[in-house]
Amino acid sequence: MSKHHKIDSERNDRDEIVDTDTVMHGDTVVAADAVSNVDTNTVSASRTKAGTGMNGSHDAPETMFDYRKKYENTPLVVIAGRPNVGKSTLFNRFLRKRRAITDPTPGVTRDPIEAQAIINGKPIRLMDTGGFKLTRSGDKKEDLMDELVIEKTQEALRRADKILLLLEASAPTAEDEEFIRFLRPYWDKLITAVNKTEGGRGEAEAYNYLSFGFPTLLCISAEHGDNIAPLAEEITKGLDFSRVCEAPADTAIRIALIGKPNTGKSTLSNYLTKTSASIVSEIAGTTRDVVEGEFFYKERQFIIQDTAGIRRKAKVTEDIEYYSVVRAMKSLEHTDIVFHLIDAEEGLTEQDKKIIVQATKRGLGVIFVLNKWDLVKGEQKFRDTERYIKIMFGKMEYAPIVPVSAKTGSGISDLLNTAVELFAQLNKKMDTSALNLALKDWMEAVPPPHGQRNSFTLKYMLQTSVRPVEFLIFANKPDLVPESYLRYIVNRIRKDLGFTAIPFLVRVKGSRVKWEERKKP
Repeated sequence: MSKHHKIDSERNDRDEIVDTDTVMHGDTVVAADAVSNVDTNTVSASRTKAGTGMNGSHDAPETMFDYRKKYENTPLVVIAGRPNVGKSTLFNRFLRKRRAITDPTPGVTRDPIEAQAIINGKPIRLMDTGGFKLTRSGDKKEDLMDELVIEKTQEALRRADKILLLLEASAPTAEDEEFIRFLRPYWDKLITAVNKTEGGRGEAEAYNYLSFGFPTLLCISAEHGDNIAPLAEEITKGLDFSRVCEAPADTAIRIALIGKPNTGKSTLSNYLTKTSASIVSEIAGTTRDVVEGEFFYKERQFIIQDTAGIRRKAKVTEDIEYYSVVRAMKSLEHTDIVFHLIDAEEGLTEQDKKIIVQATKRGLGVIFVLNKWDLVKGEQKFRDTERYIKIMFGKMEYAPIVPVSAKTGSGISDLLNTAVELFAQLNKKMDTSALNLALKDWMEAVPPPHGQRNSFTLKYMLQTSVRPVEFLIFANKPDLVPESYLRYIVNRIRKDLGFTAIPFLVRVKGSRVKWEERKKP
């Protein structure tokens, strides 16, 4: 498959960007919360299952571990190698899904990408690393990125239980030789595979690597699957699985860091996780893939995703960057709350509005995070910025605005406390009897119109889901329910029922009584 074909297939999956003022009506009257109308098919995004791994283990059959479950204390296996040798392709093959970006362009992967894979029937923490370049081009920006990638790769190599060195079927280059010498301290945990040998192609050149004295050397094809099963056996051989156990039920709060480039997403991610997993630099577009991390706050588990900076289409010039943006948008499918980072010095653009629409369409909680607030101090400045956000996002007055400094840590406690509160609201389930008592009170306070042509009655109300929160109201004449009255109901739900800081959906459909009346001769 060509580069452009791979990228175009991902482009086709990208959600359309709509304006927040859009109101959708189908066969029934649909009213969204005071943000935008949301199609239930869009909102009900399921979490992606982990991919299956390779079979063939004798001492740990595949049935011993379930690919649908998460495990703790799993060994770490790091895939390392020069740029464009197929590391990400192999990573995706073991995961059985496209998790890492693959592209013929060297240097696509920058940040280490980590995920659970079932390999040879056993759970492995598998890490894809950036291409290890030891030579320099002379371009300052490119050379800086190469140094940052090397720094991250070195850190991963030190932590790894096993290192899978991936080489390409060709005569060893001077850079190959230097990288192999670099790996000598890790020789006891090294596995070596030569990629792109499908159908026996290039095996003669591959055997040239035997002169380096590798303990193992396998000829494989990550793209076509050649000899992946023997490689899987080598990966799991000698690893300690005695401490592996099933992870507790997933109650984590899932956060996606969204925003334009250079708003401080990676800095905030590293601060929260107490790691340096995400590469931080002043170069726009540094983060290309989704970098996932974990941290705990007040005994609550958080899973945080650092995403690629989202630019206007006109600014996206590289296919790789376009692909990264699509991946960032897809990360919303596995998110509960969005931290939308805004540079306090730069303010907002229309692109910020379009990003948030993607989150509210899915019923996600949104927190506007004014980063770099240490550089822009003053109560008046905050009020001015808050007012501007309210104007920019006119239907999102409910969304919290929190000033922070990801660099110094100021405001982080307020941010996380707010996230915990939003998560509680996203999981709040109202009793049906209480809802209908409330609906009766609301209709008595503000009765529906009783004209001959516009008369309607709201009969019954129930909450149909959480995460996203959705309410369903039955009416005798749903087509006559005006948006203004539905917005009144939305405001009362927000004020009286405690859904003060999240988007939610209100749908109206015909009541059973009306249907029965239509059935009469």
